Amino acid sequence: MNRPAPRSIDQYLAQLRDALKGEDPALVQDALYDAEEYLRAEVASHADKSEADVLELIASTYGAPDEVAEAYRTTEKTVREAIRPVAPRPRTTLLGRFFGVYADSRAWTALFFLFLSLVTGIFYFTVAVTGLAMSAGFAVLIIGVPFFLLFIGLTRVLSLVEGRLVEGLLGVRMPRRPVRSTAGLGLGARIKEMLVDRRTWTTILYMVAMLPLGVLYFSVAIIGTSLSLGLLSSPVMALLHAFGHTQAALQIDGEVLPWPVSLPLALVGVLLLTALMHAARGLGSLHGQLARTLLLSQDGE
Repeated sequence: MNRPAPRSIDQYLAQLRDALKGEDPALVQDALYDAEEYLRAEVASHADKSEADVLELIASTYGAPDEVAEAYRTTEKTVREAIRPVAPRPRTTLLGRFFGVYADSRAWTALFFLFLSLVTGIFYFTVAVTGLAMSAGFAVLIIGVPFFLLFIGLTRVLSLVEGRLVEGLLGVRMPRRPVRSTAGLGLGARIKEMLVDRRTWTTILYMVAMLPLGVLYFSVAIIGTSLSLGLLSSPVMALLHAFGHTQAALQIDGEVLPWPVSLPLALVGVLLLTALMHAARGLGSLHGQLARTLLLSQDGE
């Protein structure tokens, strides 16, 4: 269906959003940001022409909304194919599916994310709480507005950084561009846009929530890893202790377990470590959906 040529940036973005209907919201956000940034820059560089005339001039270089949408679909498909991890061989048996988690690279990267989340959680929480407190304190001063804008800008940058971690380690598509371009907007319009945009507040909520989540994730990862590896290595440590090479060995009531007795404990360690890998992959998937809910608009707007 032939559409009328857009006569304004808002019309162009609306047509582009409509052309990308049904695509991943992260892709839509990236496409809308790139288009708005480019169009506003072109309009600003042709101050002697109307917005409609500028759009007509650049139609042949940047492309119509339908053409831009198709180009983004093609690029997205190519990039996803290039970065997609090698899929593990399908397992048909119950044991195969249970132990096959070790061949899934996404389980290993999710486990690393659980360890890393304590550091990022403390950092995000500190930035969010400090920024909110200082913004409230500076509200009555002349520096209150610029400080608030700086704080919100920092949270948006950090949300993109977190998006890269979530996408790289958890395999969940996240936006690679900010929510929208602020080129051509005055100070008052920028403040209004930040205040009414729900993602300003959901991003801050995400950063605050990352502290308890980070503690939970790190606790699961460190306790599970330590306990499973301790049980797994118990036969080796018992043998080393028997030959006098180490004093560290699994003990019960002060008595060192003989290495034959510790063999079943090693099996428990293997099962526990495998269960931890499954738990890490599951927690990673759940956290990825949480990140998309709080850091990404579901309609691409």
